[in-house]
Amino acid sequence: MAVDLKEIEEHIRGILKALGDDPDREGLKETPARVAKMYEEVFKGMSFSNDEIAEMFNKTFEDDLSLEEGTNDMVFMKDIEIFSHCEHHLALMYNMKAAVAYIPNGKIIGLSKIARIADMAASRLQLQERIGTDIAYILQKVTGSKDIAVIIEGEHGCMTTRGIKKPGTRTITTTFRGKFNTDAVLYNRLMMLYK
Repeated sequence: MAVDLKEIEEHIRGILKALGDDPDREGLKETPARVAKMYEEVFKGMSFSNDEIAEMFNKTFEDDLSLEEGTNDMVFMKDIEIFSHCEHHLALMYNMKAAVAYIPNGKIIGLSKIARIADMAASRLQLQERIGTDIAYILQKVTGSKDIAVIIEGEHGCMTTRGIKKPGTRTITTTFRGKFNTDAVLYNRLMMLYK
């Protein structure tokens, strides 16, 4: 579903009024349109399902790896910078970094696609836990691998700037699928690489 820019503009005007300001004053005249365009950009992932995102980034390379069956060779990418917005307060989740690992199953995905998948999964009203689940699901669908790990660290505006107001508080979530849940040696290797 496409973002309705006009409706967002109307609601932002209403919010400005509800805050006690005048949306027609010089500094705010174009604010509703600017916010609508910003929302279209930062919430671009809301226009697509996880299956549609998987289809978008479904370019893989087969036979590029000569892996012996039963090995735990992995592809691991860390420090993928993402941001999102908490669905509970619409607050920014920032200083977020995702780490993604998978064990190839006959095909690999281009590295930039991993970062793009992380961006699209985060570009929604989200929970940090769900971002990891969404990334894992999409990566499983694209690569055919059942062995996926996603670790996300980030700060949440709803924790740092409102309510309890604890700046610097970081939340870490993990999503492990397949061997990352059952193979202690693989899990430990991943954690060593993650540091």
